[in-house]
Amino acid sequence: MADFKSVLAQAQAVQSRLQAMQEELEKLTVTASSGGGMVTVTADGKGQIRSIKIDPSVVDPADVEMLEDLVAAAITEAQRKATAAAAEEMQKATGGLSLPFKLPF
Repeated sequence: MADFKSVLAQAQAVQSRLQAMQEELEKLTVTASSGGGMVTVTADGKGQIRSIKIDPSVVDPADVEMLEDLVAAAITEAQRKATAAAAEEMQKATGGLSLPFKLPF
């Protein structure tokens, strides 16, 4: 029975660390840009886009497709960085344990 209590205590500790990690990811910001800084995207650690900055010089009504591509590229990179940051935080929270399931964030 002591082993079960130990496992339960460990699970509760991991749950507590995961909750703290969720809060930290919401505070974390990652930034990515494309077009040499013409489009900059900021996201939180969960990959939620918080802001997009577009240099006015890249806004050309005759070439909207280029602007769309730059925005998409910056968003993709910001979300990739957020995913990497979340994975790093997960490693810290779980002490390097490999969980047999994917968490919902």
